[in-house]
Amino acid sequence: MSRRSDILAALEVKRRDGRAIIGAGAGTGISAKFLHKGGADLIFIYNSGRFRMQGLSSWVGHLPFGDANAIVMEMGEREVMPVVPDANVIAGVCGFDPTRRMSHFLPKIVEAGFAGVINYPTVAVIDGRMRADLEAGGLGFDKEVEMIRLARGLGLLTTAYVCTPDEARTMVDAGVDMIVAHMGLTVGGAIGAQHAMAFEEAAAGVRAIVEASRSRREDVFVVAHGGPIAGPEDARTLFGMVAVDGFVGASSMERLPIEEPLRANTYAFTQLRTRN
Repeated sequence: MSRRSDILAALEVKRRDGRAIIGAGAGTGISAKFLHKGGADLIFIYNSGRFRMQGLSSWVGHLPFGDANAIVMEMGEREVMPVVPDANVIAGVCGFDPTRRMSHFLPKIVEAGFAGVINYPTVAVIDGRMRADLEAGGLGFDKEVEMIRLARGLGLLTTAYVCTPDEARTMVDAGVDMIVAHMGLTVGGAIGAQHAMAFEEAAAGVRAIVEASRSRREDVFVVAHGGPIAGPEDARTLFGMVAVDGFVGASSMERLPIEEPLRANTYAFTQLRTRN
């Protein structure tokens, strides 16, 4: 069996057992090490992870502050995979990067040792005039779909962020293995979303994407991400409302869990006295 087949078989066992499939974004090697020890099925590397662990908003990964694909390649090869060599590491590939030919870049992803890809940064999270201009300028979602199609042909595990049922159907038709229903920037903490949708709205959005995905292929994996689905209890609540297979988190996995403990631990040290 291929590596992709092995991963899919393991994920299917979890699905049949009713256990949540968990993907975790890692912006540093230490994050990856303990996310892997915690049992994450997939470790995702996004360019935004580097910025997030610098204390910056995940939105920075969608803005022109670095070469997204080069950042992910460097993080994967030098920071993450050396410390979790047996993990299933997924590369966030910017499929609409106009400076690269995906037919030439994706084989480098394979050679580097990544197990799969996800479309990140993605225009799926952009709407309005800017989205229309990106699509008209040849920097649209179709480029991400083509990247997923090429990656599937190379034997990589393919995962895809989508924000709408139509995007989900398009990605499933391209052969994607896992749909990630993106409900927006994660709430909470110092740099989380301040204007996220209500939980019920997010659950309805995930449900619509699940139904659209499985209308195209019944066995496709569908997991949720972001918005008000920020912690384990949020995910548990969602699983009781929607027939989804699991959860992918980044801020939820490596930022929110450390913000307050770091502050509290430092504060505890500052309260010590060297003499009475």
